Amino acid sequence: MSRPLIGITTSDQKSHLAWWFDWFAVWRHGGKPLRLSPSRPLPAHLDGLIIGGGDDIQAHLYGGEVQLDVRLDPARDELELSLLGRFIPQNTPVLGICRGAQLINVHLGGTLDPDIYTTHEGLKRRRTVLPRKTVDIVGGSKLYQLLGVTWCRVNSLHHQAVNQAGNGINIVARDRDGLVQGIESTKHDFLIGVQWHPEWLIFNRPQQRLISALVAAAKQGTH
Repeated sequence: MSRPLIGITTSDQKSHLAWWFDWFAVWRHGGKPLRLSPSRPLPAHLDGLIIGGGDDIQAHLYGGEVQLDVRLDPARDELELSLLGRFIPQNTPVLGICRGAQLINVHLGGTLDPDIYTTHEGLKRRRTVLPRKTVDIVGGSKLYQLLGVTWCRVNSLHHQAVNQAGNGINIVARDRDGLVQGIESTKHDFLIGVQWHPEWLIFNRPQQRLISALVAAAKQGTH
């Protein structure tokens, strides 16, 4: 069987190293990775979609307050919201990573915490690609079923987080500070968002099972 085509959204300026991790995460599990960014032509069809990590989401999209000292990418926001609007109704498997989880929530009417270090006093600053943060997974959730663990150690590269859940979204993972780390849809077969970066955890079996599950779901939908 041919490899299912998995679109991965990025900025136009994403580094070659970061894209290599995205590419390898999908390729090693049998998918055909396709980079999607504002300057690239969109394909007529995708079997699966990953909304990747990156810059902050524009505050007006979720009714938040504008943060002055942040990087934004309005063209990417527009691209990804358009992709979600196109592929979610088709029940295409979708995985949101970091910013991608937040964008899925915003697309479905949810809100974000624009800066966790401002709203959570005394929160320890963590910014690392290494698995240094502990996350608890809700038993019985799809995320739990895919990862196969009740808790895991993950990396942390974010300063925003999901606040109020969007329409049909369940919060299924939180870190030990209470911040949302995982969401999933109650209305779709595979619409999941995680606040961490599983593509960087290449030797972590639970995290690789998440990528593998997306590719497998995409393969089931190919014709």
